Amino acid sequence: MYPVQDASQIKAMISASEELQTNKPTTEIAGATVRLAGDSGDGMQLLGSQLTNTSALSGNDVATFPDFPAEIRAPRGTRAGVSGFQVQFASEEIFTPGDGLDALIAMNPAALLTNVQDLKERGILIVNEDSFASKDLKLAKSDRNPLDDASLSKYRLIKVPMTKLTRAAVEDLGMSTKLADRCRNFFAMGLVFWLYGRNLDPTMRFIDAKFGRKPEVAEANIRALKAGWNYGETTEALATSFHVNPAQLTPGTYKNIMGNQALVYGLIAASKLSGKDLFLGSYPITPASDILHELSQYKRFGVRTFQAEDEIAAVCSAIGAAFGGSMAITTSSGPGIALKAEGIGLGVMLELPMLIIDVQRGGPSTGLPTKTEQSDLLQVLFGRNGESPIPVIAAQSPADCFDVAQEAWRISTKLMTPVFILSDGYIANGSEPWRIPSEEDLKPITVTHPPAIAEGETFLPYQRDELLARPWALPGTPGLMHRIGGLEKEDLTGNVSYDPENHQHMTDVRSQKVANAAELIGDQTVQGPETGELLVLSWGGTYGACATAVQQCQNNGHSVAHAHLRWLNPFPKNLESILKSYRRVLIPELNMGQLKTLIRSQFLIEAIGFNKVQGKPFGVSELVHEIESVIA
Repeated sequence: MYPVQDASQIKAMISASEELQTNKPTTEIAGATVRLAGDSGDGMQLLGSQLTNTSALSGNDVATFPDFPAEIRAPRGTRAGVSGFQVQFASEEIFTPGDGLDALIAMNPAALLTNVQDLKERGILIVNEDSFASKDLKLAKSDRNPLDDASLSKYRLIKVPMTKLTRAAVEDLGMSTKLADRCRNFFAMGLVFWLYGRNLDPTMRFIDAKFGRKPEVAEANIRALKAGWNYGETTEALATSFHVNPAQLTPGTYKNIMGNQALVYGLIAASKLSGKDLFLGSYPITPASDILHELSQYKRFGVRTFQAEDEIAAVCSAIGAAFGGSMAITTSSGPGIALKAEGIGLGVMLELPMLIIDVQRGGPSTGLPTKTEQSDLLQVLFGRNGESPIPVIAAQSPADCFDVAQEAWRISTKLMTPVFILSDGYIANGSEPWRIPSEEDLKPITVTHPPAIAEGETFLPYQRDELLARPWALPGTPGLMHRIGGLEKEDLTGNVSYDPENHQHMTDVRSQKVANAAELIGDQTVQGPETGELLVLSWGGTYGACATAVQQCQNNGHSVAHAHLRWLNPFPKNLESILKSYRRVLIPELNMGQLKTLIRSQFLIEAIGFNKVQGKPFGVSELVHEIESVIA
């Protein structure tokens, strides 16, 4: 192989490439869970995304969970700086990125020590042995080299000199050692691709698209990729590769999609379905920032994005856009939602349609900014002064974000009220195949505005329809001038009122209006027996783990059912009757029991909480164990 001189030679190399076929035995498996872990500069997210895409192209069902360091520039080689990416791909429908790991690829001691406990016994452990020098062990705060003792004996340990082999693969390209070492992730990628029979061609095309303007870099990465594949083919440490058949999914065109991206697509779809231009007023915050980044690319679809100087300005700009007749959105995470609280209360008082998206993360304060949690439920319900109820809907998976965005906007415009959308770090950064809907699959969102009135007629801005929604009057419409602001409104006229009876009346009306959403959201469904020993009640990103765990318990003969709440305010009308149809109710949450508190107070049911606040999602096995313990 000779050094290339221009990008055309890279394209020629890719077009002439044939799919590599192993000569070793192949073992067919139903699926695999793989985690790639290394320093934040080792390209683990890139490796994981390529494994995800090639698995999707192979027809597998796929679910992912990236894990980022909490600090922007955590010291290299330390446990705080470990970056990971977990992928589960399978020949059947899956709902989680996996539980125990079938394979772990660790690029340094810190990555190994922080992740190896999740590897199954006899699982495949591939390590870059060149990164286990004494200085690497010291950075990872390890007083011994785990590769040299018996601590890893229960795993199938495969020590690979990735750094040396990568340097050898690119040595005649004249690259610096630093640049050559940056190709190690592609070596690891090639080895993983060999292990699970993945095609190299899509990744080679990716390399061309990303590095085509730097042909020597593209050539180096392609060499490293192929070197990793060839290592798998020639090493005696790996006797077999694995094959996962395509999954039997609903026919259609699929795209691998992340939660924040699906929210963006859903928001744009909602704006088109309602005939409204979209305005986003936002201030960057992890893990919600990608919604702002992604939406800013779609100006041609009538999207306008405003990066405000702070959270208060962001929410107030959205309120202004709502008053002006646009589809108004503001996005944040828990700390930002706290700052937006007074502005959100103004939106409640003005009774304007607006979406507030909270992508939850670990708290309190800065907390765990890159880790997942479900701890903002009580905040979005009650974290404002005065009586200011708001409908709350929660997405259950990355692909579900597309539908949630449209449903939230439909309710917001129907009832003339802000609506909260809850996502979380697990959903926002995770991905799964999304079946792209046809235009006919999408329900129109009907929005009406009162027409101009003749001189001498009276416009009543707080005159209500059967759902208690007031009219959405557009500024500049003749005869529709009315007062706005945060002071209490007089019924019908909207004038400022300090009358005690009026305040009681308007408070009751705003509360009842939100409660009326229960007439629009439909009944709660249950997976499993209609009555029985145990109901598992979940919400948000715990859906996949809970659904899988309940299914396993049902297969084991247990009388258990699963209900997953989409709407958290108001609850579905039939929820109480469902809850009282089972002897026990178990509520798993990534908080200290917030939904459990609501269920107990509203329905007087002694629900059982199963709570976790470790910055990680539930594992299926721990849920199965808890379900069986409660039943026993």
